[in-house]
Amino acid sequence: MSRAPQLSEEFTVGPARLRVDVFDGPAIEHVLDDMSFLDYRLAEVRIAPEVSLAEPDIVWERDAEKSIVYDGRRMTLGGPWPAGPIQKVVVAMLALRMEAAGLHPFHASAVRYRGRTVLFLGGESNHGKSMGQIEACRRGALLVSTETTVIDEAGRAVLGSKQPFIRRRTEGTERADKAAPEAGVQKFFGEMPGWELYTEPSNVDIVIVPAIDGNFEPSCAEMIPFERQFQTLHSLQNYFLLNELLAPGFAMPLVDTDALRASRVEFVGRFAERRYYFVRAATPQVLLDQVDQVLQA
Repeated sequence: MSRAPQLSEEFTVGPARLRVDVFDGPAIEHVLDDMSFLDYRLAEVRIAPEVSLAEPDIVWERDAEKSIVYDGRRMTLGGPWPAGPIQKVVVAMLALRMEAAGLHPFHASAVRYRGRTVLFLGGESNHGKSMGQIEACRRGALLVSTETTVIDEAGRAVLGSKQPFIRRRTEGTERADKAAPEAGVQKFFGEMPGWELYTEPSNVDIVIVPAIDGNFEPSCAEMIPFERQFQTLHSLQNYFLLNELLAPGFAMPLVDTDALRASRVEFVGRFAERRYYFVRAATPQVLLDQVDQVLQA
């Protein structure tokens, strides 16, 4: 592209880097004014002090007709887009660059509890990873991550988001079906407990797939290999937004390939060799009682 962009900005997560070039339209200082959503969804996203990549990964031509296209390497947006869909595109593209650098964002929270790192996996149903993390911290666990846990090729939790909830959804991502962010906290805990952080890389020792529902009798079952891999793949695929509508009439482009899926499944197979438990419980307190029994076994 021969024209000079109005703005070039580079986002980083660990060693992964993503360049965004913006063309035309009124001058802007940053691609996104609010970074809280990126931190919540991917963990420790930063804006680099200067651009180092030779080519952009995302191009936004603001004076063009509204469109979005992915060519297998670069995402190109045309026309006016609110911040919400832009955030989602950055998340998906950064997740791809993280995978290429050997980092896997899991839709999962994690704690350092009783000397072990416990991952609460938001798998197919995603019912309880945040409440489980909060209850564990209430019992003295150190916080590793909230919404997202970044795990390396060796199965170590190396990065993690630290916000338990996203408090304000940006224009274009509003959801009437989502409860108020701290409604569950008020119901189960009264108020949000405090916690301390655990920031050292640590091997994930055990994985809990929680299911919290006020009608559930407590139960705990060790999961078979298929279940472990099935739920883990759900967690990883969450970041590529393949089932997302970015705006009325505009679906998220397909950013996945057979080669990427094969590599991802190979990683899933290795990661899922550790112990997984599916835990049903009516409340986070009962959930953690079940987890305590697993850790003491």
